[in-house]
Amino acid sequence: MKDRIYVCHTFYHVYIACLKEFYAADGKGASLVLSKMSNRFGTLKERAERSGIFEAVYEYDEKPAQFFPELAPLKEDAGNIVLNMFKRIRFCKALAKRQEKYVPVDFREYGAVYVFCDSDPIGYYLDWKKIPYHALEDGLDCIKNYDTARYDNRGHFGIKAFMSSLGLIHIQNGYAKYCIDMEVNDISVLQYPCKKYVELPRKKLTEHLTAAEKELLLALFVEDLPALKSVLGKGNEDAPPTLLVLTGPLCDADTRKRIFRDIVDRYDVIDGRKASVIIKQHPRDLVDYHEVLPEALILDAGFPMEMFNFLEDICFDRLVGVYTEMEAIAFAKEKIRLGHDFMDVYEDPEKHRFNEAI
Repeated sequence: MKDRIYVCHTFYHVYIACLKEFYAADGKGASLVLSKMSNRFGTLKERAERSGIFEAVYEYDEKPAQFFPELAPLKEDAGNIVLNMFKRIRFCKALAKRQEKYVPVDFREYGAVYVFCDSDPIGYYLDWKKIPYHALEDGLDCIKNYDTARYDNRGHFGIKAFMSSLGLIHIQNGYAKYCIDMEVNDISVLQYPCKKYVELPRKKLTEHLTAAEKELLLALFVEDLPALKSVLGKGNEDAPPTLLVLTGPLCDADTRKRIFRDIVDRYDVIDGRKASVIIKQHPRDLVDYHEVLPEALILDAGFPMEMFNFLEDICFDRLVGVYTEMEAIAFAKEKIRLGHDFMDVYEDPEKHRFNEAI
């Protein structure tokens, strides 16, 4: 029996998987699975193999439901909850079965299976195969802003959750029958309870990192570390202040362009001086910011922002994000999280105030 395996959909997921491995420190090995469904990992697989953090690294050509057009009729509204439930039972099983030929490993060979985003087809697959697994939050405190399980199943949620507990349908984030528990950073910030929530603060995972482990993380995630250090190196005292803007796949691309252009125009003066603008692009934000913000330095999207915490002498004067949780950020003097009120100006609040619609 092999020990652990992590199924990851984003760079942040891989980062947390690494932290958990360092924290375990039990001498046992783990495997890593990189789902290619919603993220471009580039050469991360090769770097992960070289890092020595994982014994084996696999790619998973995970297929979304839309890949199988024959499943579309099972997603159409039948007009009442009973008929819809029968269709959903069929859909969950059908989607799970269609994943089988793409899954790269036998999860039954592992003592512990960890899955980020069990709302994706891998969750359906494990449920269908009756393979117990541990779910982990998609992003830091993400359920606080968007409880996907309750939002996706609003209307008769109790009935649906009960059906999921029986294994008849699949609901993510702690409601699936074969989900052992759902690991989150901070239970206290979550509005709605779930009996399977377990708390493991991310700070607990990072506070004991050694210098060697930090270097391993930087080498794993930053493809050209010397170049990044050179670009962000400590300048002279007369250098302008720095504004770091974190983008994200918030909405449609045109609106996103306007949002981040407006953010820079609003916040690029610090203590009366024009700031140097640095854009840290989100991996799933595919907007070409060289066109939108020609004056800005655009950093590679292929590493989690937490890597800045491990770069010595790097500290930005101001950091601005829309929905980024700021708790783990130690590399900025001033941190501004804009949130819902800001987004209300750019799109219908119903498109982002998810928890208010539950």
